[in-house]
Amino acid sequence: MPFISDSSLICPLDQTELHRENGSLRCALGHCFDIAKQGHINLLPVQDKKSRDPGDSREMVDARRFFLQSGCYAPLAQRLAEITDNAIQGQSRLDVLDAGCGDGYYLNEITARLEQSNRELCVTGLDISKWAARACASRYKQFTAIVASNRKIPLQENSQDLVLCLFGFPVYAEFQRVLRPGGLLIQVDPGPDHLIELRREIYAEVKKHEAPSSEEAQQKLGPLVFQQALQFQSAPLNADQRRQLLLMTPHFHRASPTARQRLEQKDGLSVSVDATIRIFRKSP
Repeated sequence: MPFISDSSLICPLDQTELHRENGSLRCALGHCFDIAKQGHINLLPVQDKKSRDPGDSREMVDARRFFLQSGCYAPLAQRLAEITDNAIQGQSRLDVLDAGCGDGYYLNEITARLEQSNRELCVTGLDISKWAARACASRYKQFTAIVASNRKIPLQENSQDLVLCLFGFPVYAEFQRVLRPGGLLIQVDPGPDHLIELRREIYAEVKKHEAPSSEEAQQKLGPLVFQQALQFQSAPLNADQRRQLLLMTPHFHRASPTARQRLEQKDGLSVSVDATIRIFRKSP
């Protein structure tokens, strides 16, 4: 397979290059980061953690993995792969970062499409959740999976051709730093009606999502070169899928026990998937 190991990782403590040494990564100043037996690397310093176990919990990661693998969001993953392949033309090698990779589901769909053109791919999946990075590393051995924050991405400047931020938390200054001139950011945000049926079961008053403005991205990164709304209706969800969907979203912690029970009993529930897909190109 035309996947290669990442060579652009830097030490999160002193920003010097990291080199593989047996089962660890080490910088010139002696900082050492072990590669876990599952394959991921923790590059999130303790002082940069906002909590003891930041990001999605193990239960949330597992729920999302099972839900996505059931195919409920397959039309979105397929469209993202198609859009990405069309946007990337004429490059025989691509350095790709998924900034908020989760278990790697979307990243795998996208890179599988890119791989069909026989490109050489160097792929990094980043997530602040150690459970997400571990799941990504365990499932997709071809990726370099790291625990880190978008606020301080441990990659060299001008090292990436493509950054993905899919339903994540964009930090445009960092994306600008790691992207090469002309590199692309593909960003996906929930549209106004995303999961509205689920939200109606939970909240007395449902507020429609507003897609974030593209102004900040254009100021800090570069022009918006593509935008598309994608909407589709899922197939009816079974009881397991309804539980998984709720657990993988922030709505789980806001839902009352009554609302959770009501959702579990909502046989035949189908949900709207509403996503805004945008591509920004880094200015030279």
